[in-house]
Amino acid sequence: MKKFIRVLTFTIFFIIITNITSHYKMTYGSVNEEKPVRISILIRTLEDPYSVLLKQSFEEIQKKNEGKVEMTFYDCKDNQAIQNRNLDLVLKSDSADLILLNLADSKGSQYIIDKAKQSNMPIGLFNIEPPSIDAVRSYNKAYFVGTNSAEAGILQGKILVNEWNKRKKDIDKNGDNILQYVMLTGPRDNLEAIGRTKYSVLTLNDAGIRTQEIALRVCDWKEDLARDAMEQVFLQNGDKIEAIIANNDAMAIGAIEVLQKYGYNKGGNSKMIPVVGVDAIPEARELIKQGVMTGTVLQDANEMAQATYDIGLNLVFGRPPLEGTKYTFDETGVAVRIPYKEYIASS
Repeated sequence: MKKFIRVLTFTIFFIIITNITSHYKMTYGSVNEEKPVRISILIRTLEDPYSVLLKQSFEEIQKKNEGKVEMTFYDCKDNQAIQNRNLDLVLKSDSADLILLNLADSKGSQYIIDKAKQSNMPIGLFNIEPPSIDAVRSYNKAYFVGTNSAEAGILQGKILVNEWNKRKKDIDKNGDNILQYVMLTGPRDNLEAIGRTKYSVLTLNDAGIRTQEIALRVCDWKEDLARDAMEQVFLQNGDKIEAIIANNDAMAIGAIEVLQKYGYNKGGNSKMIPVVGVDAIPEARELIKQGVMTGTVLQDANEMAQATYDIGLNLVFGRPPLEGTKYTFDETGVAVRIPYKEYIASS
C-alpha cells in the first residue's frame, strides 16, 4: 500500500509539472546569443506616472545589460488602435526578438496574442491584466506579469481601518458611526480597478466599519479626470465626505488638489480627509511624508519589469520560462503575481 501511494504521488506530481511546462514547448537556437536581444516595449501611455516608472525600470535593466539587449520603446497614447499599429509595425519590420506590452485596452489582448502567435514572436504582457487569462494561455510563447488586484484593495482598506481606529472622532464628522466615502476608479471593465474597488470597501466592512458610498466616479487612472470629478463631488457633498479611495495615486493626487483648494489636506493642523491610492509613485510618497495623503500601496515597478524581462529572455533563447528566476506561476500556469506592500508615513 505504501509503495502504491508513493507511485501515485510521483505520478500526480509529474502530471502537474508536465501540464505547466508543456505550455512552453520551445524551439532552441532561434536567436544568436552573441548578438544583443532586440526588445520592443509597447507602453500603454507615458502620461501615466506608473507607466513612466515601468519604463525607467526597463531602462535600468538595459543599462545593467549593456551590449546584451537593445530596447525600443513605443508610447501608445492610451489608444488600442495605436498600440495595434505599433505592434504590426514591429512584426512586419522584423525588428524585435521579444515584445513586452502593457495593454492600452484590456479587451485588446486576444488580437495582440494572435498577432504575436502568427509571427512566432515571444510576448510578455505586464501590468494590465486581460479580462480572461485564456488569451495568454492560447499561445505557448505568451505570459503575464502583474498583481493580485484584491490584495491592493485589502491593503487600502487596512490603511483606512487603522486611520479610523486612531482618529475616529475627527473622521466621523456627523458622528453616525458610518464612514462616508468617495470612490475614484479606473476603467469599468478593468480587472485591477474592479478588484481594488471591491476589496477596499469589503476590508472596511470586515473590520466592523459601516460604510456609505457618497459618489463613485470613473476617472480612467487620470489625475485631470479625477480633479474634475472631485470638484463636482465636493461642491455637492463637501461637508459629508469622510474619506477618498482612489484606485491609483494619480487620481488620489487629483482629488487632493481639490481638497486643498477648499482648505483641506494642507498638512500641519489643517482639516484632513483621509485619501488612499495605489502605486506609491514619488509624488504620492512626498505627500504622505508631508501629512497630506494618508497612504498608498506599493506596486513594485522594478520587480514587475525584472520579472517580465527575465521570463521573456528565457523564451527568446528557448529555455523554460522560469529557469534561473525566483518567480513562480500561479494556478493558471502562465501568470506571475508581484506582491503589493502597504506604504504609509512610517514606511
